[in-house]
Amino acid sequence: MGRVLLAAPRGYCAGVERAIATVEEALRRHGPPVYVRKQIVHNTSVVADLTRRGAIFVEELAEVPEGALVVFSAHGVAPAVKREAAERGLRSIDATCPLVTKVHREAVRLAESGHEVILIGHAEHEEVEGTVGEAPERIHVVDPARPDELVLPRHAKAGWLSQTTLSVDETLATVARLRERHPGLADPPSDDVCYASQNRQEAIAGLAPRCDLVLVVGSPNSSNSRRLVEVALSAGAPAGHLIDTAAEADEAWLEGVTTVGVSAGASVPEYLVAELLEWLAARGYADVETVTRTQETLTFALPREIQR
Repeated sequence: MGRVLLAAPRGYCAGVERAIATVEEALRRHGPPVYVRKQIVHNTSVVADLTRRGAIFVEELAEVPEGALVVFSAHGVAPAVKREAAERGLRSIDATCPLVTKVHREAVRLAESGHEVILIGHAEHEEVEGTVGEAPERIHVVDPARPDELVLPRHAKAGWLSQTTLSVDETLATVARLRERHPGLADPPSDDVCYASQNRQEAIAGLAPRCDLVLVVGSPNSSNSRRLVEVALSAGAPAGHLIDTAAEADEAWLEGVTTVGVSAGASVPEYLVAELLEWLAARGYADVETVTRTQETLTFALPREIQR
């Protein structure tokens, strides 16, 4: 009846694997409960699984008993959060993705060299909150959809950074717009959009024009998963949906559809993709072709607190 084009790479990136393994290893070594500030990664199923195994997810450190073990999520935290943990006698493990840590360090470098730091991203996202905390008096968050709202003197000494999970094209378009008003805007030493976000966006963009429908597995609060749907639609897919699990898929979407594209955000376990493929197969879409954009081999060592 129909076929599926399965994007590769998809699902877990190295930073997500590291963060989840950190919580798992902390539970193994120390036993439950292990507290986690915010969601370790933005995926409902992952959080539910770790909760069943003894992790307790909290919004703020005030919810963590003194002396307890707390893990900081992959999205990073501000220095003030680390200081608060130390002041309250908490044992902490920092599972911040190394690529996010790179952005933090670059923000500090720019601020210390006298630059105003233009951070392209979504102010409410945990990653952005953590980065802003590195130099709050110098960092100006610019929503990629509203770059003209930035208020800085035209010739201010400024450099830009970005949230790692944004769309590459969206980020570059925002930088171009900012540079119209700030021609001396300094670039970061390397692209801030993480390799995994970029690879997954390129993979889905490559197959989207061949699809009648694109389904992306990912939770609604996952920035990189939402970007995949946006990229697919921009690349030519007539329709696209973000679903947390196969249970959210709607048979009505398949009406008149010959080819379905499937991918998953960087915080999505592969079993959720397998469940979606089973759901599609049961409805006549059993022919699956994997479309590989690139191979990923990067891995990150566990945090030093776990290594010790």
